[in-house]
Amino acid sequence: MNNLYCLLFISCVLASCAAPQADPPEPVNPVPHTRQLEWQELEFYAFAHFNMNTFTNMEWGMGNEDPALFNPTDFDPAQWAKVCKEAGMKGIIITAKHHDGFCLWPTATTPHSVKNATWKDGKGDIIKEVAEAFRKEGLKFGIYLSPWDRNHPDYGKPEYIEVFRQQLRELLTNYGEIFEVWFDGANGGTGYYGGANEERRVDKKNYYDWQNTYAIIRELQPNAVIFGDAGPDVRWVGNEHGFAYETTWSNLMRDSIYGGMPEYAEKYASGQENGTHWVPAEADVSIRPGWYYHEYEDHKVKSLPQLLEIYYNSIGRNSSLLLNFPIDKRGKIHENDVSQLMKLVNKIKEDFASPLPMDADNLSASSSRGKGFEVQQILNEKLGNFWAAEDGQTSASITIDFPGPVVFNRFLVQENIALGQRVKSFDLEVQQADNSWKKIASGTTIGFKRILRLPDTEARSIRFTINNSKDSPTVSHLAFFKAPSLLLPPKISREKSGMVSMEASEEGLEMYYTLDGSDPAKNGQLYAGPFQVLEPTSIHAISRDPQAEKFSEPVQKEFQLAKKDWEVMEPGENATQVIDDNASTNYFSNQDRVTIDLGATYSLKGFTYFPMQNRYLSGLIQSFSFLVSKDGESWTEVSKGEFGNIANSPIEQRVIFPTVEARFIRLKALSKLDDQPASFAEIGVLIE
Repeated sequence: MNNLYCLLFISCVLASCAAPQADPPEPVNPVPHTRQLEWQELEFYAFAHFNMNTFTNMEWGMGNEDPALFNPTDFDPAQWAKVCKEAGMKGIIITAKHHDGFCLWPTATTPHSVKNATWKDGKGDIIKEVAEAFRKEGLKFGIYLSPWDRNHPDYGKPEYIEVFRQQLRELLTNYGEIFEVWFDGANGGTGYYGGANEERRVDKKNYYDWQNTYAIIRELQPNAVIFGDAGPDVRWVGNEHGFAYETTWSNLMRDSIYGGMPEYAEKYASGQENGTHWVPAEADVSIRPGWYYHEYEDHKVKSLPQLLEIYYNSIGRNSSLLLNFPIDKRGKIHENDVSQLMKLVNKIKEDFASPLPMDADNLSASSSRGKGFEVQQILNEKLGNFWAAEDGQTSASITIDFPGPVVFNRFLVQENIALGQRVKSFDLEVQQADNSWKKIASGTTIGFKRILRLPDTEARSIRFTINNSKDSPTVSHLAFFKAPSLLLPPKISREKSGMVSMEASEEGLEMYYTLDGSDPAKNGQLYAGPFQVLEPTSIHAISRDPQAEKFSEPVQKEFQLAKKDWEVMEPGENATQVIDDNASTNYFSNQDRVTIDLGATYSLKGFTYFPMQNRYLSGLIQSFSFLVSKDGESWTEVSKGEFGNIANSPIEQRVIFPTVEARFIRLKALSKLDDQPASFAEIGVLIE
């Protein structure tokens, strides 16, 4: 019997007063261990990818990197800890060793570590400083240790397993309490193993002898949870988007899985109703496209709407959220990352700041097992207080009758997972004026926490019905909230035809715009659908919440000459993608140039080049020649130069030159950042 269940039973007995205390429900196996329950309460914590890759601009190093390259200029783990604490995160997991084998602590197992770094003349210890900084702020500390090592000469041989375990012992012995030990499923492949550039594959299921490796953790850090594809305590959610699933079980068929299993994401990542072990999901995602810091991604930090999707689809779907910060070359969390994190945190606080008031008189249930487990227990957010239906009841409902009409758009519900995950499906209904019930939402699993985002809904009575459960259902907490609208400026885009569209950040918002530079809050036209803008125009726009009568900050979008009549003269099936006004599509030219017919003669004063925006960049133009022609036969070079720092800042490049009359334009790549065909996301012109 689980420790927490025993304590729960004892507390229920001791709390009895006049009427006899009812017995708690029998647990539905599998049930969580105490360390898993403690981990579940954390919900939101940080990942920090900071290692050799930070200084080589790589995601996966090969193992042949010079340790001297590791040299942060202003390493500040106190900044990390303060950022995480302010954001309400409960701790951090750091990449103590990634696949390249470089160790962030002065290990005795390899020279490929900070003891041979330029940083602090080899006398530093990243792990020690980060652990101390987080404990000083009252936060937890965890470690990521890659099982794969592309540097160690013994990788792939039995001897490496003892090296790996010795590294684990050092980390678990010398740095205080560890709350989570994180093992990556990626292992085996190419590398520079002791200088040998070769491929080494391993039997992922058996090579690491995981059971004996786990035993080391249980001995040295008994309260730590162990993360891996198969757990044994916490499992990978199966993607790097930060999303759990509409149906997410904490139960897992653990003995059928091993780390790096090819079919894991498809078959096992969402858990199984009949899973044999309790192995809850952890959703890992980076705040940027990459896990490691790349300067060219400074402008690609996830937006607030993207981060909100991650939050509601991880924590709101029975998963924890492990949000990664790619620590920069200084040794800090970049300012852009901090800014977006705090926007997320402030919005989440705002969303849950106004719970609908509920008290015992509001509540009734179709079934209750008796004293100590009445429906009123759901008002208490502690796990040990919960409502339970009678034995044998696999369906039941809770009704909330409010004194008057209420409006809500968020619904939160939690099971008492100490007794196992039970609920298979549920409905949420509101009572109509004729006393009939209207279903407004449905769901499947609940687990530790389920959050639904709903349209603004007015009701006087709400009914939550569990349709199907593995055994008599339990609910530890249930609440409704009225979240303010996500009031962001509209997203403005234009098609090749010149048709401009605007998109609101949330349903129910109005959008206003002006084309003459005036204030859209005062003089704006209500957006009712796409409109055409062919000439250079500055659009100013705002969003308005009609219920709160509030405006967003204004946004300004500059459009140059529309590409409605343009034609690309170079061959290639994707050539039109250079003028489709969509920066996410690309044209690759084997001739390292693009030639365009503008459809008419214009007075040109400059051009724009938008480099590709893919995660992995290729064919970016470094130096260029820009030519113009009136007839497409005779060409004149009007500009020649370099796109400075385009490798680290692949944003739109704008070049001005003396005004010239032309109908045809040509941009030639004189040099590129690599030997790939020149790439173009978009080309534009600036006209008088």
